[in-house]
Order: sequence, then structure tokens, then C-alpha cells
Amino acid sequence: MKTRIWMRASTALVGAAAAAMTIGCTPQPPAKMAVSNDKLYTVTPNALKVKAGIVTGEMTELKVMERVEEGSGRVSSPAKLTGTLVLKNVSADQTVRLLAGRITYVDLQGQPIKLEDNRVEPLLKLAPSSYGSSDRLDPGEEAKHVLEVEFPVEALKAKKLKDIRLGISYIPAPYKNETFNFPVSIGEQK
Repeated sequence: MKTRIWMRASTALVGAAAAAMTIGCTPQPPAKMAVSNDKLYTVTPNALKVKAGIVTGEMTELKVMERVEEGSGRVSSPAKLTGTLVLKNVSADQTVRLLAGRITYVDLQGQPIKLEDNRVEPLLKLAPSSYGSSDRLDPGEEAKHVLEVEFPVEALKAKKLKDIRLGISYIPAPYKNETFNFPVSIGEQK
């Protein structure tokens, strides 16, 4: 009798577990992910070359990109300025040690355009980020940096942005090339 009760209880328990697995563990259809599209803004001109002191700077492939959810128009990734920055030491006799850079967006009245409160100020790290790279530019040398910094929403409006200002910090140092002559002679073989 006890065996029969245990048999019925076991069968009922197995049946309940199978029903629970069938009903409760059925995978739900995946939630529909919002599709985001890249929205590109052209920067005109998209390449600029300027000189400040003994360093020239060239920014190329400039563009502004933000990601916007399809349908809702909600910005999923705020605008960023991207491109390439090349800094070159044009001095004949000074080495340049690169420290940092800062980008400022300037409006038509010559005033800086502020970033929104929750965004990080566009600073550039010009010092080396990997082993073996150098922060030093000897005369004639250049360094290439990937540019990807925050861009203010206010500057996306037509006729609002006048200039992109790049301020860099560097330390110049005298550069000398010296030659040592060691007078020697070779004696006869013994």
C-alpha cells in the first residue's frame, strides 16, 4: 500500500514538473530591439592645416556623428567629432614634448559653445598611450592621433558653429646634434 501511494505521488510530482516546464519555461519571444542609425554631419572644410609656434597641426577626415533610434528619433549616442590629427615639429633646432590638447567650439559671436551638463569636456591625451611610443617630436618629426571627442548639440544647428579651436600644451627643448672624434691608429700585427 505504501508503495502504491509513493508511486502515485511520484507520478503526480513528475507530471506537475513536466507541466510547469512546458508552461513556465517556454522562452518568451525576444523583445524587439530599437534600431539605431548613424546620423552624419559634414564639417566644411573637412581638412584644415594651421601653425602655432614651432608646431603645425592638421585635422583631416572631420565629421560629426550621432546615433538616433529609428521611429522615436531619440538620440541613443550623443554627437562626437571624429577625424585624424597630425602634429609636426617644424623647428630646426628644438625638440617638442607633447603634453595635452583641448578642443573648444566657438560660435558666431566668438563665444565658446558649452557642452550639456552630463558630457565630458573634449580633452586630448597627446602623451604616449602605449609602450614604445614617444611624446617627443624631434625637428621634422610628426605624430598622428585619432580624434574622437564630444560635440555640443547646440553646435549642430545650422549657422551656429564658426570655429573649432585646438589648444595644445608642449614643452620645447633645445635640440643639438654633436659629433665626437676619437683619434686612433692601428698598430702592426704581432
